[in-house]
Amino acid sequence: MAALLRSARLLKISPCALLHVKGTHKHVATISGYCSRAVCRRAAGLSGSVTSPFSYSSAWPCSALRYYGTAPEQKGVVKDEPSLGVRTKQAQQFDWALAKLDSSVRRTGRVTKTLLQRIFHDICRTGYPSGNQALLLLRSCGSLLPELPFAERTELAHRVWEKLQELGATYDVSHYNALLKVYLQNEFRFSPTDFLARMEAANVQPNRVTYQRLIAAYCQDGDIEGASKILAFMKSKDLPITEAVFNSLVTGHSRAGDMESAANILSVMSGAGIEPGPDTYLALLCAYAEKGDLAKIKETLDTVENKDISLMDRDLMQIMFSLTKAGHQQHVPEIVERMRHERGYVPDAMNLCLSLITQGFEDTAFAVLKTFPSLQAESQNGDNPDLGNFFLRHCVNMDKSPEKLVHFCKDLKDSNLHSAPLQFTLYCALDSKKTAMAVGLMKTMKEEGLPIRPHYFWPLLTQHQKDRNAPGTLEVLKAMQELDALPDVDTYSNYVLPTFPSVDTARATLKDAGCAVDTAGFISAEVRNEAARGNLSGLLSLMSSSSFPNIDLGAFRGSLIVGFKGSNDVESMTKITELLYNDSRFSQAGTDSADNMAYFLYNLFDGMTETEVQAKEEKLRQYLNQLEQKNITIPVNIYRGIRNILDSYHVPELIKDVLALVDNKESIRASDAPSPRGFEGRVPSLEKKLEELKSLAKPAGAIFKQLISALCAEENLSRALEMKAEYEEEMTPSCYALLINLCCRHDNAEEALNLKRELARKDSEVALDANKYMSLVKVLSKHGKLEEAVDILKEMKEKDVAVKDTTVTLLFHTLNSAALKGDSTTIRRLQDTIFTLGLVSPSSNLCSPLVTVYLESGDLTGALEATMECHKLYNQLPRIHDIISGLVEKGDTELLQKAMDFVSQERGEMTMLYDLFFAFMQTGRYREARKIIETPGLRARPGRLQWFAEKCITGQQMETLENMVDMTAKLFECDRDEMYHYLLRLCKDTNDWHKAEAVWTKMQEENIIPRERTLRLLADILKSNNQEVPFEVPEVWYEQHEAKDNSEVVRGQSAASRDSPPKEASAAEYHLRVMTLCKKGKVQEAFNILKETSRKGMALGPASYDALIKSLLASGNLEDAMAVKDIASKHISGFQLSDLASNLHIITQVKHGNIKDALVNLKGMLQADQVPSQLAITRLVQGLSSHGDVQGIQEVENLVKTLGPSINLSSMLFVNNAALAHIKNGDIQSAVEGLESVYTQGSDSPQKNISFVFRKVLEANNEDALDKLSAMAERLCNHFASYRAATDLFLQYLDTGRTEEAKFLLQRCAAVVEQKDAMMSYMTKISQKPGQVAKIKTLVELIPDFTEKETVCAYLMKCYAVDKDLSSAKALYAQIQAEGLQLDELSLKRLASLYRDAGETVPFEEPPETFRFYAQKLKESKTPSPADN
Repeated sequence: MAALLRSARLLKISPCALLHVKGTHKHVATISGYCSRAVCRRAAGLSGSVTSPFSYSSAWPCSALRYYGTAPEQKGVVKDEPSLGVRTKQAQQFDWALAKLDSSVRRTGRVTKTLLQRIFHDICRTGYPSGNQALLLLRSCGSLLPELPFAERTELAHRVWEKLQELGATYDVSHYNALLKVYLQNEFRFSPTDFLARMEAANVQPNRVTYQRLIAAYCQDGDIEGASKILAFMKSKDLPITEAVFNSLVTGHSRAGDMESAANILSVMSGAGIEPGPDTYLALLCAYAEKGDLAKIKETLDTVENKDISLMDRDLMQIMFSLTKAGHQQHVPEIVERMRHERGYVPDAMNLCLSLITQGFEDTAFAVLKTFPSLQAESQNGDNPDLGNFFLRHCVNMDKSPEKLVHFCKDLKDSNLHSAPLQFTLYCALDSKKTAMAVGLMKTMKEEGLPIRPHYFWPLLTQHQKDRNAPGTLEVLKAMQELDALPDVDTYSNYVLPTFPSVDTARATLKDAGCAVDTAGFISAEVRNEAARGNLSGLLSLMSSSSFPNIDLGAFRGSLIVGFKGSNDVESMTKITELLYNDSRFSQAGTDSADNMAYFLYNLFDGMTETEVQAKEEKLRQYLNQLEQKNITIPVNIYRGIRNILDSYHVPELIKDVLALVDNKESIRASDAPSPRGFEGRVPSLEKKLEELKSLAKPAGAIFKQLISALCAEENLSRALEMKAEYEEEMTPSCYALLINLCCRHDNAEEALNLKRELARKDSEVALDANKYMSLVKVLSKHGKLEEAVDILKEMKEKDVAVKDTTVTLLFHTLNSAALKGDSTTIRRLQDTIFTLGLVSPSSNLCSPLVTVYLESGDLTGALEATMECHKLYNQLPRIHDIISGLVEKGDTELLQKAMDFVSQERGEMTMLYDLFFAFMQTGRYREARKIIETPGLRARPGRLQWFAEKCITGQQMETLENMVDMTAKLFECDRDEMYHYLLRLCKDTNDWHKAEAVWTKMQEENIIPRERTLRLLADILKSNNQEVPFEVPEVWYEQHEAKDNSEVVRGQSAASRDSPPKEASAAEYHLRVMTLCKKGKVQEAFNILKETSRKGMALGPASYDALIKSLLASGNLEDAMAVKDIASKHISGFQLSDLASNLHIITQVKHGNIKDALVNLKGMLQADQVPSQLAITRLVQGLSSHGDVQGIQEVENLVKTLGPSINLSSMLFVNNAALAHIKNGDIQSAVEGLESVYTQGSDSPQKNISFVFRKVLEANNEDALDKLSAMAERLCNHFASYRAATDLFLQYLDTGRTEEAKFLLQRCAAVVEQKDAMMSYMTKISQKPGQVAKIKTLVELIPDFTEKETVCAYLMKCYAVDKDLSSAKALYAQIQAEGLQLDELSLKRLASLYRDAGETVPFEEPPETFRFYAQKLKESKTPSPADN
């Protein structure tokens, strides 16, 4: 509608009688004319005298009226917003979801009910809907939900309207218009008279769009009389009549039964100066479709074609829908034949199919499905033709019969449109818990010889198991028996047995129902159950029975270990172990039962924690002694595994008992001691150690390698080569690799090549890593050794060296260096070798250096030829924009035509048009550019438009960008908000608020609904220039009340008197004033007004009290906030704080030290079904920790478990704070045990982070706790191979400046050096804050090799940019150049920015794109690409 209104020519209606075209009809009056002079006045309101005649004969449920009704005082109410960034993360998640909804609409033309409900739920939880959010949700409740019936869509729209209004959303005319549109799309019958009355009551003035849609509503029901009254009113208010009104009249006449008048509307339009457009003809075609008049449809389509009016596939689909809905499906194939299968056909056709299925016309939908061109193409190629899943899923959701589903699946399979349609349909039925449908489908699958697996039935059993629904479970089991899919052990143990009170009950019930209970699956499940319950005597009796079947121990090992851990019945444990040792029934065929038992013993100890082992040490010793008495033995390797576990648990006596079971004890006593670990120091100490080993004639390879590494880290090439010559026999491939890389960094091509040849002679199979190879290629090609460089590339291919993204970047810089020297021969040879060998795939970036050679010399002809050569060889068009722009600037039309012809032929006409458009824009030829962009059929390409917009923003080309935004106004599928956002970003960069204001006016003229980010950006520009913001800013408050200017306090009293309403003010006016003052941050003034209303006995709404309480709590004023709560409770029965206010209450209480009260409030929130925020829980737990309240922390942990993962709490929150609480109480040992168990019971992971504990202990200077915690970290590192704790401690030492302690920790825990991911994460985090350079340098000094030197330089450059330290950045850049390193584009961009900020000339070519572009590029280069589906 918005696009139509922008382009339509306006028309006025005469005051004469309306709407009869030819002859007389019972539905209409006579007509004497449609048009008069054009008027462009603004729409006015509808007076009572005019609205009264609008009657509506059909019944309309009164209950629906309340959904769009609103209180009269709503107009102007400031919505209830948060006043502090408590829910920053929640807001970010919501914004992401809302963007996803908008993206779904723009991309596919529809949204899913699940996504819409999720976002709606998030809005209700956050409680602060903006006008734009409400608008987007409302518009999503119409045709954008093709999977829902009309009535369900309308019900959802009503629910959204009512709920968001309760939450404080302010509705304006755009919201009412959106609701009208939803009513029209959902064919919802309502009273336009009542609708207008509700708008009037809400002080919302209808506009032209409102009246147009009310006319459409009348016409949708064929009520021409009602429509004529609206038209008369529009005429009286001088409102223009657009094409949309005539389109509605076509529909109205047709539904009133007067097709002659409907058709003659087109001639009336022409007489009024409005040529009927595609929408008008579409309305007429749909009218004929509803009548089933195929001849008229064909005639009209021919007329449209002759008039050179283009109807898109989407329009033809509307005709098909109208035909089908009116019962004329037989004519649909005639329309299908006219489809052109344009771009976007498939998503539009999918929406048509979904709508048809929803309305009960799945056969027609299936016929449309089979026309999908992509399906046919894929089926011909034989490449996994599995499209059509959406069709089958929606048929399942709409409960279509199994017979029909099977028919569709068979047709899809026979047509080669889907490889496994039955299986997919079964998956959908199972996922939807449709038992009867799923069983019917499985019967068909069995008939066709397809396998039926027991796990297919798990989704059906899950809900029965949760509900303890035994009859439902039996029904599924019977179906499994019918289908010969006998339940396995997992089915019985996880889904069947938990449904019954006991195993005996389950056995009896299943037996009575005719289900087999003597199967291996049921018996295995029974064994699992008995073992898990710890009933070892019963388990022994069961396993000892001669009728017990052959069941592998693996089927119940886990449950048996659980039973052993919880049991004190040593005798039964011994007998069961003996049974496992001797009885082959518990082992797989070909497996020794004794070995099987030995592995079980290892798993038993491995599954126990240190605390459990120490607590049951005596019982375990008895158990092991009895095993020895039974002559049970274990292999040596099993003993070693158990010994390592028990040694870490500090139970040496238990190890002796395990040793007694070993069958070959001599091999144990002869075992070698573990090799020592340690950190040997730096170069001098390493050289000394090396000399000692040499004098003693001992092996010195490891020390020599450390010495070479240290010398390379110090960039001491000469000394490294000396040591290499002296200890030639100790040179290993890794040492050669280090030295080769060092030579490359020092630009010593000769020595690097000699070392490489020596390495090849010593071991020809050794391969370097990709970066070292590429460094060799760079230095060799730089010094003219091109053939040797090519040989290196060939060796990379021969040895199958994996090429990383960093290698590709290094390769580009190698080629670009040659380009800047004009060496095209080197570039061609290297490119040909690299791409021919397949080391990397050709890309525009890697091909561009060849074109750069010619562009740098001004040879455009050569540049074009080079680009054409790259396309011919590698299918790439490098730097084509620069070439075309140069040709346009030069005016070389002949060469330009050649370039355009080539691009059009190779990449298509649309690509050529965009290239030419951008070239004209770049060179300021706007008239020619406009002609290009207005080419009929041209569609928006968001990626290309963004590229050029970012280029304009970077170069601050306001005129160019402004012209592009203006030219793309009518470009098909162009995101206008996105285009204006680019323009506002440039206004922000140039601080041009005048231009920004003009942009805002232009957006209103285009009727654009801006996104929230656009409004925030515009508001920021205006506010920063002290200009009034002409709209409500949709932003979360992050006001820092304590930072207010003192002048605000001085003016506070006078402002309070000025802002106070007059004495005779109503409660609604007081409500407005309180809300406004709260939003402005004038909390004390709002509190004074509230006290005044309380003295007068006047009650305000709950939103007023809640907003003031939140504002007071945000400013830390707990006492006044509670006073407001007391006032609210007196006036409003059952008053309750909102979620946000309750969370703020808890946070403020913790700040004031009222920990117990905060805990009570948390319990109250949960009892009231409110959701505490992550921040509130975190602050409360930290408060309890600071008071040493371990029990309180455990209580909070138990409380929040009921919330599930929704609040996204850190898994370590309770562990860390419980440890700190123990430390606070002086119980350091308990703290250590709690933390240690986290790492000994599972593997390391980034989530198991105890940096918080170390930091707090260091801040408190608690040396006793620090000693024990550091000992724990060392123990975990050296005995458990768990390095996370030691790494956290090392980084905390580093962060707090305790370098010596960090060095000492490295000496004791050398494996910390290998935790490269943690080091990189730390460096990434600290580089975002100023003053962190010293920490990064210290880290690199302590651990030189944890990452590439280029990476360290990039982070140092980032720190210098944050610190605005140009001198240090210059020195770093000089060092990088001297060492031959490559700096990424983002770092170069940062350095260039420093130069510009200092007013200096940038001494190198600045990367042309934006910071965001290079940051994203760098991020993508470090992230592996996902596999193709």
